[in-house]
Amino acid sequence: MSKLNCQLAIRNILRYVPADYHEFLAKEFAEELELYGHIYAFRFMPNFHLKGVRRLFKAPSLFEISANSQQAAAIILMILNNLDSDVAQFPQELVTYGGNGQVFSNWIQFRLVLIYLSQMTSSQTLVMYSGHPLGLFPSHPNAPRMTITNGMMISNYSTKPLYDKFFALGVTQYGQMTAGSYCYIGPQGIVHGTTITIVNAGRRYLQVDNLGGKVFVTAGLGGMSGAQPKAAKIAGCIGVIAEALQKRYDQGWLDMYSDDLSSIIDFIRKHRENQQAVSIGYLGNVVDLW
Repeated sequence: MSKLNCQLAIRNILRYVPADYHEFLAKEFAEELELYGHIYAFRFMPNFHLKGVRRLFKAPSLFEISANSQQAAAIILMILNNLDSDVAQFPQELVTYGGNGQVFSNWIQFRLVLIYLSQMTSSQTLVMYSGHPLGLFPSHPNAPRMTITNGMMISNYSTKPLYDKFFALGVTQYGQMTAGSYCYIGPQGIVHGTTITIVNAGRRYLQVDNLGGKVFVTAGLGGMSGAQPKAAKIAGCIGVIAEALQKRYDQGWLDMYSDDLSSIIDFIRKHRENQQAVSIGYLGNVVDLW
């Protein structure tokens, strides 16, 4: 980024900060911008420990959330669920899934939005613009409690280089489908469609309805892709998925894994012989697996 754009990015985030702290935080934000290409305001990230393990936080139940409006409390729960360390792909960067699907652009926005939501009445609406809270506006009980836009770009200028520039400036963010709208539900949202795809691939290309003993090789276990091993097992085949996979294994989407190709082949042979449906993870490159 040019020096002028760096200064603009810092000025943009300092809007959230009282003037007394500008000089102190400007240097810190400049260092983040140089190191990460974006200002996350990590100073304001929550620090939470669960059973001695540092994590951002664990989403509470709805009834543990204090707010003037039950609807607003539900939105707070959705936000906290999207950033729960068991759910989010890169929670420190406010990314829920998809590599860059963000809930907010920085941690100051996170804190401000939770304050707005806790104060909101049932006759107000919070307006969001790419992670930036524009404020609480008068509405009525049957109006939405929140309206959200993400990834706003002028069509004639909607290019990757310009998006990267505006993201660095802190004026736009990519919310994916459900990260920036706070309604991510994990891989289960696409298990059905993925299962139907695998079953119909077998019908079309292998001319079989029963996929028992068939091997389905694919890649991807981040974000939504936990559906692939689950769908393979439901379809009755042997799913072998290459990816960095620990979280999906811990969550139960994957039955077993190894970083040794010989072990993977042994797993496949054993389950083919027994006609057993299973999902196997390969911790490595899908090209080597193939």
